[in-house]
Amino acid sequence: MSILIDKKTRFLIQGITGKQGTRACHEMQEFGGKVVAGVTPGKGGEQVEGVPVYNTVKEALQHHHVDASVLYIPPKFAKEAIIEAIEGGISLLNVVTENIPIHDMAYCLALVKQKGARIVGACSAGIYSVGKAKSGSIAGGKSRLAFTPGTIGVMSRSGGMSCETSLVLTQAGLGQSTVVSMGSDVLMGSTFLDFLPDFEKDSETEGLVIFGEIGGTAEEELAAYLIQRRQSGNSYLKPIVAFISGKFAEAINVQNVSLGHAGAIIEGNKGTRKHKVKVLKEAGVIIAEVHHDLGRLMKQTLNGISER
Repeated sequence: MSILIDKKTRFLIQGITGKQGTRACHEMQEFGGKVVAGVTPGKGGEQVEGVPVYNTVKEALQHHHVDASVLYIPPKFAKEAIIEAIEGGISLLNVVTENIPIHDMAYCLALVKQKGARIVGACSAGIYSVGKAKSGSIAGGKSRLAFTPGTIGVMSRSGGMSCETSLVLTQAGLGQSTVVSMGSDVLMGSTFLDFLPDFEKDSETEGLVIFGEIGGTAEEELAAYLIQRRQSGNSYLKPIVAFISGKFAEAINVQNVSLGHAGAIIEGNKGTRKHKVKVLKEAGVIIAEVHHDLGRLMKQTLNGISER
């Protein structure tokens, strides 16, 4: 079992004929994924890596059953592409595109909620159910060596750090079940909170590791949820270890400036690392002060549970 995607997932790639879309198609197939169709307006009738290309999502869906779409679309065209996929009834959209205009993304998030679909992204590196299938660019090239099949779920606000975090776990002898690059734009389709129930139900996941960062409220919302669960006598079933980046940004007191990612912005006391760490600790999350301690702390936690 895994969350979001597996060997049976049938993928559509929107923007498949572009350089990144073509590379993703090759890698997704190489990892065992079923890429059944691609869409690029004006390129219908072509093939990419043996995958038929259509002019529209509607046309592709007339010929193929699709479970998930991966989007490699320029920001100014992303809204139209996302709407096309949602209106077509595709239930999972992995949006790799970054810097989508905020009003466009807000419209798409309202629509996806109305239709009961799910967006992972924007600015997501992808999803990797390790040893089964992947969507997007995650684990591409030599970075695939960082991942090993196992029982630790990973959620990361940074695409690159989803790989580094998996490497730290691998080096500690802990493999990964599913690794989710949530995305790092100002508006995201899914946050830590949205994936918690999936990982809790997943019989192959024993614990969760989170890579968070300054800006936004995703970590605070996670903490509030965990506290609410605990107070209701229904505590979250699996241990969580987290690292929150941003010590340097706070040390130099940078305000109202995006630091690397569009959503990594400190505004006054909002979105600070200090506050995120505080509330997560209160919620029972184990905090790694340095990133390379994530593996050791998770291993220590799991060993402690097994010895009870």
